[in-house]
Amino acid sequence: MREWIPVSTSPKGRLALAAVKEFGTRPFDEVTVAELAAAAKVTTGALYHHFGSKLGLYAFVRADVERRLLDRMEGALAAAGSGSDHSAAVTSALLVGLDFAVREGFLRILGDPPAGTGHDRLAEMLSEHAVPAVPLLGQVLAAAWRAALAAVAQGADPQHARAAIAALRLHVPDCR
Repeated sequence: MREWIPVSTSPKGRLALAAVKEFGTRPFDEVTVAELAAAAKVTTGALYHHFGSKLGLYAFVRADVERRLLDRMEGALAAAGSGSDHSAAVTSALLVGLDFAVREGFLRILGDPPAGTGHDRLAEMLSEHAVPAVPLLGQVLAAAWRAALAAVAQGADPQHARAAIAALRLHVPDCR
């Protein structure tokens, strides 16, 4: 359970909402502290007070957005059931995640690898559910999914990104 849910009218809540919007549509490096503070109608000091830094604010909102993404993807995996085609289940989860990110405008915040940390929860979740279990498969799938989001962020048709994700099939030949 969460420790804190932002109240949108508080300075901390306004900063979180502004950060979700800005980091959702623009790369981390292109968003400035001054822009975030202005969008939230607070001083830059408030940002530093509540989050310590731009990276602290980014990490806070990314964790929230990523948790919402993973909840949806895990739900898609659970709906597919344990006895079904694992490749189809993972592809379904990737499509659910893509649709969520596009619909909510989270193309950049979810399309970019996590900033400031080596911890990639999406890759970890995909590794746990991908069958066959192959080293680095979760990282490769997460990179492909993020590439589809990046393409949409750069103007590609979301349906083309869906088609590319749907074309992914997990198959590992016998390597004996």
